[in-house]
Amino acid sequence: MIHWIDALILLTFIAYALFTGLKNKAKASLNLEEYFLAGRSLKGWQAGVSMAATQFAADTPLLVTGLIATAGIFSLWQLWIYAVSFLLMGFLLAGPWRRAKVLTDAELTEIRYGGNTATVLRGVKAVYFGTIFNCTVLAMVLLAATRIAEPFLLWNEWLPEGFYQFALAFVQWVGVPFTVNLENPSLLWVLSTNNLISIFSIALVTALYSATGGLRAVVATDVVQFFIMMTGTCIYMWVVVDESGGLSEISTQIQHLYSPNAPNGITPGEILAFTPSQGFDVSVGLLCVFGLQWLIQMNSDGTGYLAQRSMACKSDADAKFAAVLFTFLQVFLRSILWLPIALGLMILYPIELGISLENYTAHRETTFVLGIRDYLPIGVKGLLLTSLLAALASTVDTHLNWGSSYWTNDLYKRILFEKFLKKSPDPKSLVWVARLSNAGILLIALFIMAHLESVQSAWKGSLLIGAAMGIPLLLRWFWWRMNAWGEIASIVVATVSVPVFLSVDISNHVSLLSIAGISFITTIGAVFLKGPEEKEILRKFYHRVKPGGFWGPVAEELNQTQSSSLNGFFKSIVHMALCAFTCFGLLVGIGTLLVGGTPPMWFPNSTLWAIFCIALALGVAPVWWKSLRNQPSILS
Repeated sequence: MIHWIDALILLTFIAYALFTGLKNKAKASLNLEEYFLAGRSLKGWQAGVSMAATQFAADTPLLVTGLIATAGIFSLWQLWIYAVSFLLMGFLLAGPWRRAKVLTDAELTEIRYGGNTATVLRGVKAVYFGTIFNCTVLAMVLLAATRIAEPFLLWNEWLPEGFYQFALAFVQWVGVPFTVNLENPSLLWVLSTNNLISIFSIALVTALYSATGGLRAVVATDVVQFFIMMTGTCIYMWVVVDESGGLSEISTQIQHLYSPNAPNGITPGEILAFTPSQGFDVSVGLLCVFGLQWLIQMNSDGTGYLAQRSMACKSDADAKFAAVLFTFLQVFLRSILWLPIALGLMILYPIELGISLENYTAHRETTFVLGIRDYLPIGVKGLLLTSLLAALASTVDTHLNWGSSYWTNDLYKRILFEKFLKKSPDPKSLVWVARLSNAGILLIALFIMAHLESVQSAWKGSLLIGAAMGIPLLLRWFWWRMNAWGEIASIVVATVSVPVFLSVDISNHVSLLSIAGISFITTIGAVFLKGPEEKEILRKFYHRVKPGGFWGPVAEELNQTQSSSLNGFFKSIVHMALCAFTCFGLLVGIGTLLVGGTPPMWFPNSTLWAIFCIALALGVAPVWWKSLRNQPSILS
């Protein structure tokens, strides 16, 4: 039961979010650039914190809690490795995204490629990215919302009897349970009804402020949301660690409670391992996936809301700083706070006797919410609940805003009006289309959510969807020969192969590598079969965007030397790699010290291993930091 003090904290945040939407309504209503890109006025720190708030996501702490319990700390590398992709966007692609002057990734296709093929590809990507992929991820976030809201939002005790019975009858008519609590038939539909009302309430508030104020409202609330999240998470970590006996006791307690092993066979040493030499169920295929996952995924070049934040920045320097700040907030800072929480919860909620392996993951994910309910005092509980719902809102508002940009800018404006009706819609009417698109995206996400089993299973499915896309998305920036047919081939591979691989009983990493490999071969085949785009299209793109990489023939036609461009390209890659090394080194080193992590086989103890990682990380930091320090608009 939520206390009135906790409710007051939550209602205060809701009031602020709605006020922010109304405050920015006038500017957002002017045109699509104001609505979706905040007039390209964001400062670097605003964009970076907004990215971090969106990626914080209400589902992620549940996912992390489940992963650590079922596969150990090393399994989190499948999340941490995305730092490479984030930094690639910052050091190599943030500037090109801004200079392209587009609203969506789909719009970029008609600048990078030419003819009717590019227009068709633009429409297909608007559907694929803006609807299928976007709504699947949004459904996963909403599923996590049911785990968070269920212990606290008891609508059956608060709402008028007649209204609640109507909602209950509707949920029973739909016949799909919206709860993980399937063991108690008498509570099944009550909990499902409570969860559905919670989701609609949260989504309604989020849609109101994001639809009225556009990206300005989204970013303004994201900044507040992020600091609420971090404050609440810090307090939660302190409480969980204290209840578990202190940091020094975490590894000892894990050794005691999970020896010889957990239901899925993982041992205490494997739970606490940061490196593959001591990790759980590590294979060559798994290491390949962990190493390549930043590349074989939908956002390899920042496509989506990350690129949107970069395009909304007021300068290239701001966009670069935003990506670096986001990486350290996202990968380093939040992980350092979540590690003690996840391990402490394994101590506070030890293995349940008789639990099946199938239910183990979902139950471990739920302990993140149970710890809030059972151990936090009044006021702090409200702060944590607000932070989790704020994390949910920051993700929902971004996916609604980003998804509606595809529906409005690409499907409605470009395909329907300009392509078929041969006329241009009124700029203000487009803003209303964008606002109405939020409702359609939300309904599709709710439908998908009703058919998901757990956060972790949904997350794995989303990885397969994006596995075919990553390499082609990068090739269009770095290789002049890439053409529209190459991207179309990758989308066809994803559409055909993902259902096949989901239906067969093979490991997830084999599926990922197989889909990525098939996509790469098919893409290269299409590139050489159809040849590069027309020279005039390539010249215009190169002149406008100034991409790095292998654009020699195009650069020569514009009387520019390829050597200087390549030097800058490789220099940026080095800076990116060193920045990633600093982030990972600090994460492993400080994380090992905090939780008593298992060192690699070749190190005598965990303390020496931690000091070694931190020293190397700080040693290379001045090299990449110099490139950021020379950004006067950011750091002056």
